[in-house]
Amino acid sequence: MTKQTQSLVALFFEQALRKDDAPFLWSKIDGEWQSVSWAEAVTQMGALAEALAKLGVKPGDRVGLVSESRPEWPIADLAIMAAGAISVPTYITNGIADHRHVLEDSGASAVIISTSALAAKVLPAAQEAGCVKFAITIEDIAEADASDVPTHRWETAIADAEDNAAATIEAAVTGLSREDTACLIYTSGTGGTPKGVMLSHGAILSNCTGSTEMLKEMGLDDEVFLSFLPLSHSYEHTAGLFFPIMLGAQIYYAEGIDKLAQNMAEVHPTLMTAVPRLYEVMHDRIRRGVKQAGGKSEMLFEQTIAMGRKQYEEAHNMGFFEKLQNAMLSKLVRAKVQQRFGGRLKALVSGGAPLNYDIGIFFTALGVRILQGYGQTESAPVISCNPPSHNRIETVGQIMKDVECRIADDGEIIVRGELVMQGYWNNPEATAEAIKDGWLHTGDIGEFDDDGHLRITDRKKDIIVNSGGDNIAPQRIEGMLTAQPEIGQAMVYGDKRPNLVALVVPDPDFAAAWAKEQGFVTTDLDAVIEHPNFKSVINEAVDRVSGDLSVIEKVRRFTLTAEAFTIDNGMMTPTLKIRRHMIREKYGETLEALYGR
Repeated sequence: MTKQTQSLVALFFEQALRKDDAPFLWSKIDGEWQSVSWAEAVTQMGALAEALAKLGVKPGDRVGLVSESRPEWPIADLAIMAAGAISVPTYITNGIADHRHVLEDSGASAVIISTSALAAKVLPAAQEAGCVKFAITIEDIAEADASDVPTHRWETAIADAEDNAAATIEAAVTGLSREDTACLIYTSGTGGTPKGVMLSHGAILSNCTGSTEMLKEMGLDDEVFLSFLPLSHSYEHTAGLFFPIMLGAQIYYAEGIDKLAQNMAEVHPTLMTAVPRLYEVMHDRIRRGVKQAGGKSEMLFEQTIAMGRKQYEEAHNMGFFEKLQNAMLSKLVRAKVQQRFGGRLKALVSGGAPLNYDIGIFFTALGVRILQGYGQTESAPVISCNPPSHNRIETVGQIMKDVECRIADDGEIIVRGELVMQGYWNNPEATAEAIKDGWLHTGDIGEFDDDGHLRITDRKKDIIVNSGGDNIAPQRIEGMLTAQPEIGQAMVYGDKRPNLVALVVPDPDFAAAWAKEQGFVTTDLDAVIEHPNFKSVINEAVDRVSGDLSVIEKVRRFTLTAEAFTIDNGMMTPTLKIRRHMIREKYGETLEALYGR
């Protein structure tokens, strides 16, 4: 695909003509993986686009899309665009108020919903928003979930419009341009009410072209993606949907985090995208499994980690026997680990938040390549990524093709190019603040190393300025804390205060195992965290981290909570980043009390 490809619909149609009956989208139905071919997908897309037009959707209208990841999701997304409308994906974890905000703010004239459970939240929101004229449901919905908003079944709508599908696709392919708005993606709201980011077809196409150029040295051919992240997030929307389409790849939709390892073994992915939190969870599970195995297995595993780390950090200092030992460990340990990831994995791509260095080194040492990238919704979203041949885990890589990037006088990363959003929907003030003279101000602080790799030091708004005027990056410290086996989650606190304190959520599996070893009657986390000996164990973990930090970065005191930061309680975004303002709202007094001790 080239610069001449004018829209995401045209990109998809070009590939569908080339791939024809080859499998495209996979999902598990009744325990078996089943596929939708490229030809079937393009027919359904064209028919659904025609159905939307028949039901009254006009060019420029906004259409909501609320569904878990499944083959119908990309078909619906593309159909909305093919109808000349603007796709408005939203998270399935949203409550009624969140759905109402997105539908009302975007002025959506229609919404596509997958299940009855989601309809129970989305239809009341659509009714309250007042702008939604109808809904299309992928599955049957219960009568109890119905509302005054007229609903139509997916299968019926497609069947009634199949005759004109080809003409609709042809009109879309010739009628859409790179400058047209493809979608409104609402930011996940780490700092407040989500804003609708307007992304053009060209912005996403530019991202996909840049990604292809960055990764082509791996030999991009006959790729298999395992999609895990929500497609409503710009990262997966681009890197997990349209990038695979540009490659003509197959996409499998994972069943969930609990079955991710099983799915990897079943589908043998070659590429996968995820956020750092997933890698942290995988790291902890692998560590626990090795600890339970014990004996020779644990010894060989630890040797592999140590030798792999040395190979990355000081390969030039490795002697002949160390290199020989490292090669043996690749056969004994790394080969088995790679099979656990499906045996064909070329790379895991990490984005959405900073990847902790120790987590990156852990997987690298095991022979699993992690390429850390960087971007945000407002840049469609990818700005940079590590090339496979020059992978620097401690950085977010090199700037993508056709992207200008520089560091402003205050240290902020600013970018310019086709990838930059068209603005925030109906929010000219916020747009003017984010884009100045064509440059997108990312809100991130960073620097370039001598090799042109970008290093993120922190979020501009998240930087803690202590009472001594020192700037401290909390994300780095939090990443080091959560890399400890005793700690599940953490938030560092200390703006305008003399030193740092932290809110710590212990790892529940570690806490339960510890309580069992101590002979406690209960392993309930609420009870365990009250025990003084357990607090001492967590204190040892915090002290270990502090030993690697500067004086101003050390966490002096902490408080424990058994309540994890989750999407449901509003303390985490759907892409698993912590919402600091929400955590501070609930625990602010408790954290402030630590300074009075």
